[in-house]
Amino acid sequence: MKLRWTLRAREDLREIGRYIARDRPAAARAWVARLQAAARTAAGAPLSGRIVPEIGLPNLREVLLRSYRIVYSVGDGAILVLLVMEGHRLLDKTALRE
Repeated sequence: MKLRWTLRAREDLREIGRYIARDRPAAARAWVARLQAAARTAAGAPLSGRIVPEIGLPNLREVLLRSYRIVYSVGDGAILVLLVMEGHRLLDKTALRE
């Protein structure tokens, strides 16, 4: 499946990178690359991600990478990464709007 990113998800990656880069710039680049790789893996097997528990829709999935959640929707021929967020936070439906 194709992999697409919303503007929100791309900005989430930039924010995560900036936050980590304050102390460790090289680690920031590596961590953002790991998040992107996890999304590419999800595109290869989109239904392997778990259903987002707070929402409960079968086409809204997430993969977890350490303390982050990569939330995506499964569509015809593509997954759309909606946002990347800290894993301890609950997802509010309003956060899914662009």
